[in-house]
Amino acid sequence: MGRILFLTQVLPYPLDSGAKIRAYYVLRHLAQQHEVTLVSFVRTDDRPEYTAHLERFCRAVHTVPMRRSWLRDARALLVAGFTGRPAVIVRDEIGEMHTTLGRLVKEDTFDVVHADQTSMAQYALYARSQMINSGSREKASLLLDAHNALYRIPKRLASRERNPFRRLVLWREARALARYEAELWGRFDQVVFVTDLDRYALRGQISNLESLFTTIPICVDPEEQPLIRRVPRPRTITHLGTMFWPPNVEGVLWFANEVFPRVLAQVPEAQFVIVGKNPPQEVRALPLQNRNIQVTGYVPDPTPYLAETAVFIVPLRAAGGMRVKILDAWCWGVPVISTSVGAEGIDLQDGSHALIADTPEALAEAAVRVLQDPALGERLRENGRRWVEGQYNWRQVYARWGGVYGRLIAQ
Repeated sequence: MGRILFLTQVLPYPLDSGAKIRAYYVLRHLAQQHEVTLVSFVRTDDRPEYTAHLERFCRAVHTVPMRRSWLRDARALLVAGFTGRPAVIVRDEIGEMHTTLGRLVKEDTFDVVHADQTSMAQYALYARSQMINSGSREKASLLLDAHNALYRIPKRLASRERNPFRRLVLWREARALARYEAELWGRFDQVVFVTDLDRYALRGQISNLESLFTTIPICVDPEEQPLIRRVPRPRTITHLGTMFWPPNVEGVLWFANEVFPRVLAQVPEAQFVIVGKNPPQEVRALPLQNRNIQVTGYVPDPTPYLAETAVFIVPLRAAGGMRVKILDAWCWGVPVISTSVGAEGIDLQDGSHALIADTPEALAEAAVRVLQDPALGERLRENGRRWVEGQYNWRQVYARWGGVYGRLIAQ
């Protein structure tokens, strides 16, 4: 048994985002064999009962407020411009996190510092430096669960950005992240990715470090999620995801403007429902342009919307890592349609587990097929559920973490 200091950028409960789902089930697995101390940033809408839930299987849970504002964002852009560092990393430098970690490593000893996502890597490095300085432990092993190669996201967004200034900012951020990640990964004893695409993204720059890299996909818990009971002949196309994440915004706007009108031309009664936290103004304005579009904002329980879902759409054109929303949709038993980028990193068979299309015409055709052919929707629903049960169940797949931690603790 080892003692783990586990650092997260988001409180990993409730399970309403891919990052939370990843961290939550890794925590659940590690806590079966190790003593885990969780240190996490929290937002204003994180409730005490969320922390209490995590305390059920963590040795201790410590939280630090995440402070965000347009002033902090502007400062991050300015500092990043002068230093060459990624703005998303500068933005999340919070003094209270350093203070909390400094106190913990003086009070206790840890065998492994586990950073969940690249934004927490700087804090893992800080924690180990404090351990060495305080003499509490000569050297703790460092693990980074990077999830994905971050630089790929602004790079893809930049390739389609029409505004020259925003395109320049995105290209600059992509280059800065690529440099940062290539240097960062070499400072950890193990780096874990959720897909091989991300694992090999910077292969040319860090080929000598590949022995330190592992791929373990994001997994869910089908045993805890019964199939959604759907209404007869559902007519809704549903998108579910955090709407403050730029790739989701870009994909939803593209689908609403370029794809959905083609669907309505053949299925006039179809509805497009966008469920997700903090949608920006351009998304909130969509129902004013098309009365068949509904924007809900955050909903704590999406079940009523899923019950009316004929098509679960993942229209991403810029992303990295895995889209956990596809795994969730398979668990719920709703038919999935996605772009190739949206389904990246997920092992699936087009036409059996989901329908994959990339042009507005092809994506609209796929949606219309499912709306007009209930038997096709039922096949996708059943095949997806069986696939996630066999391939992406954390209770089976996350045994791979045992090998990673066995190497770290043995060092």
